[in-house]
Amino acid sequence: MKTSRRKFLNIALGTSFFGWIVSVIYPIFTYLKPPKIPEAVVNSIKAGTASDFPANSGKIVKFGRVPVLVIKTVEGNFRAFAGTCTHLDCIVQYRDDLKQIWCACHNGLYDLRGINVSGPPPRPLEEFAVDVQNDEIFITKKLS
Repeated sequence: MKTSRRKFLNIALGTSFFGWIVSVIYPIFTYLKPPKIPEAVVNSIKAGTASDFPANSGKIVKFGRVPVLVIKTVEGNFRAFAGTCTHLDCIVQYRDDLKQIWCACHNGLYDLRGINVSGPPPRPLEEFAVDVQNDEIFITKKLS
């Protein structure tokens, strides 16, 4: 089968035009989609000093990219929980007047064991291990 010169030129120009389009668009897409960079896994952090926490108070600290609520109870014990509500991931806070963890978004309440007691939260907060050494507070992920 013999192809005409016109058909050959149309095929050659069409494929070279397609190749040119791909060579222009591909770098744009690779620039817009950044490469996957693995994030460092955080297993333990220093949350501050125990003397910075008055009794019956709470403070949000960063655990990598995750907020963690550190609480010092009336008795002086430390507790740490995930800082986001299990309902819609709102940031929770410690209410010293109620002695409970409170989510302001939908009025959800958790007790000092992280268990949901009222409101829409469907499950308890994730608990973190707290270790106080030489007045320094260390928070560690609990092993499941």
